[in-house]
Amino acid sequence: MKIVVVGTGYVGLVTGACLADVGMQVTCIDIDKEKINNLKKGIIPIYEPGLEDIVNRNYQDNRLNFSTSLKESIQNTDAVFIAVGTPPDEDGSADLQYVKAVAKEIGQSMNDYLVVVTKSTVPVGTSKMIEAEISDALKQREEEIEFDVASNPEFLKEGAAIKDFMSPDRVVIGVESERAKKILEKVYKPFLVNGFRVVYMSITSAEMTKYAANAMLATRISFMNDMANLCEKVGADINDIRAGIGADPRIGKKFLYAGVGYGGSCFPKDVKALVKTGKELGHSLRILEAVEAVNNDQKLVLAQKVKKVFGENLEDKTFAVWGLSFKPNTDDMREAPSIYIIEELLSCGAEINVFDPVAMKEAKKIVGDKVHWCKNIYETVKNVDAILLITEWNQFRSPDWDKIKKEMKSHYLFDGRNIYDPKTIKELGFVYEGIGI
Repeated sequence: MKIVVVGTGYVGLVTGACLADVGMQVTCIDIDKEKINNLKKGIIPIYEPGLEDIVNRNYQDNRLNFSTSLKESIQNTDAVFIAVGTPPDEDGSADLQYVKAVAKEIGQSMNDYLVVVTKSTVPVGTSKMIEAEISDALKQREEEIEFDVASNPEFLKEGAAIKDFMSPDRVVIGVESERAKKILEKVYKPFLVNGFRVVYMSITSAEMTKYAANAMLATRISFMNDMANLCEKVGADINDIRAGIGADPRIGKKFLYAGVGYGGSCFPKDVKALVKTGKELGHSLRILEAVEAVNNDQKLVLAQKVKKVFGENLEDKTFAVWGLSFKPNTDDMREAPSIYIIEELLSCGAEINVFDPVAMKEAKKIVGDKVHWCKNIYETVKNVDAILLITEWNQFRSPDWDKIKKEMKSHYLFDGRNIYDPKTIKELGFVYEGIGI
């Protein structure tokens, strides 16, 4: 099969590389010439475990190609996947200008039947907009070429995207044409040996499913953070609560971890977009409005704990920040809680030493020279008053605490992800502060 993927961001690059890896002929398109040239040289624009290997291997084997020209690449193609960004507007709605531009160019360039598949996370009704854009472009060309639009939302977890694509727990496909369905069945047939389910539904339902899934996960996170804050007031331990309710099969164990809030490219954007869609239709999504409000507050909880111990004026205080990306195994800094925590502490006059195994380059674009960039966690702790653990990278889990303690001025540890055992940390001579403990 011949596949075109428009967009070489997180979703587009993973999709293109994985489809090529099962033998398809894939061309990934991007208007950014520098990015395309770098990809041809083996330079990957994002950090994702396993992605560099699968991209370079398939490029070298000529199954995966990169281009800036959709017009040249689209000829005689079976399916075009739209995987461009849909960043939030100021009002929270998804910005569809890039999706619209791609749809228009498809209509201007296609020469035969194809399936146009939306992979980007888009609001309900976007597929109809895509269909209209393509139809208008064809009409201007005075061409009558058949095409179908489908929705195939991604459910990739950053840090495990390759595994998620190659062995998904389900694939959701919104399709309203038997011809389009057969093509997408052929696309996903190589993955069927892994035993996952393909769930077919209407295009509108598929678009809604993506938002509903992310909104539910965000809700679980905010719920646990709300419970954690209450636990601190009543003297309960949120880790015990998680174990107790997670054992209920109706609830399950996943996404029940208290912390400093969710971030990343999906949850914040998708919750905002879904709330905005509800308002536009006269339906207030009150639970999701609360989910967003709780998360916004939670991003500052760790900074508030610091100020409770050291006071509002932090001009003579220095802190070590461990972890910057919104989660481990990614360099994604979008809506990362670390940004909000660092800015809050800086506004109170604090000095901050930071380290992240992967996200330093991306973080520097946001934070600049306001903090001290360190080579490792041991460099961050020299003469500091406290450590703030923000991202739960594995290498932070079992450091040399004796070495760290000797370097510190005072021995406070603020654990924003509850990865340490409070009893053990206290026995080592530290003052421990967790979330909901």
